[in-house]
Amino acid sequence: MDFIDLKTQYRRIHDSVNARIQKVLDHGQYILGGETVELESELASYVGAKHCIAASSGTDTLLMALMAYGIGPGDEVITSPFTFIATGEMIALAGAKPVFVDIDERTYNIDPALIERAITPRTKALMPVSLYGQCADFDAINEVASRHGIPVIEDGAQSFGALYKGKRSCALSEVGSTSFFPSKPLGAYGDGGALFTDDDDLAKTMREIRVHGQDRRYHHPRLGINGRLDTLQAAVLLAKMEVFEDEVQARSRIGQRYSDLIREAFSETEDRQGRVVVPYLAPECTSVYAQYTIQVRDRARIEAGLKARGIPTAVHYPVPLHFQPVFAALGQGPGSFPISEAVAERVLSLPMHPYLTEEQQIRVVKALEEAVEG
Repeated sequence: MDFIDLKTQYRRIHDSVNARIQKVLDHGQYILGGETVELESELASYVGAKHCIAASSGTDTLLMALMAYGIGPGDEVITSPFTFIATGEMIALAGAKPVFVDIDERTYNIDPALIERAITPRTKALMPVSLYGQCADFDAINEVASRHGIPVIEDGAQSFGALYKGKRSCALSEVGSTSFFPSKPLGAYGDGGALFTDDDDLAKTMREIRVHGQDRRYHHPRLGINGRLDTLQAAVLLAKMEVFEDEVQARSRIGQRYSDLIREAFSETEDRQGRVVVPYLAPECTSVYAQYTIQVRDRARIEAGLKARGIPTAVHYPVPLHFQPVFAALGQGPGSFPISEAVAERVLSLPMHPYLTEEQQIRVVKALEEAVEG
């Protein structure tokens, strides 16, 4: 069984992918070709944002957004410690200090109630992460940010396609960022990412940053990076967009089926209740289940039990950012963010993709039940 099955998806869109790639090979515009412009238009329309800036990765897009706001040494950016390193890494690479705020224990996203106490005169942005496929609580986050005059940059690397109160991820704040890493809900065949905004000036700035800070050829009014999306990747993404909304709906069904099957498997006696915690879906939210992540006790034993039964798993993320050696200078030891630290020891991701069959899910949950019972 594959943890993520990209081969079945390719068989579905084979003709379109190959035709679009061949078109790029024929015209030879491998950097910022017409497919990139077409993709930006299609993505902006899908998200409901005025501007889309396609870029080289979902990591580079975070840096580009920070650079567009002029964030650098002496500044602080608030984010979650329970996420992939890229979020805190880009804050630090911009020269700013990542300021961590603990998460909501149900959604795994930053807890808006804890943000205000972390704001200082040096706070220049909030960068909430929409983890595992579900958006953070942006109404509450934006309210705090608005009172303090601080912009919000959504790290939507895992939530592209998800809805929050009827609006798409990446259209919930001043700037949205996403990733097209191959395993993401909308994945390229290599690295890629995109930025979204309704702000004309920000869009112009981020487009300039994407091409070494130039506003016209050999004229560089600002520092930038090489942040362009390859035309070949844009071609692949255009083909994938043809089936993306269908895949988003499939992910929702599969995620709900997982939760139903697991609840049924672990509801026979009160003793078994709570031994496996399924994902929580907040009201008026959908999830694209970039990962279907449960919580279990004695994770290492259950991982081994699933592996022995032919079920691949992954842990996203076993080490919170404040425990990473690169951030040791922040001086935040055990107990600094207790919820993040607790869930990091319990989370376990099961196979998840839009082509997972009901029979496969039954097999996964049966293996999980046997592994837990041990």
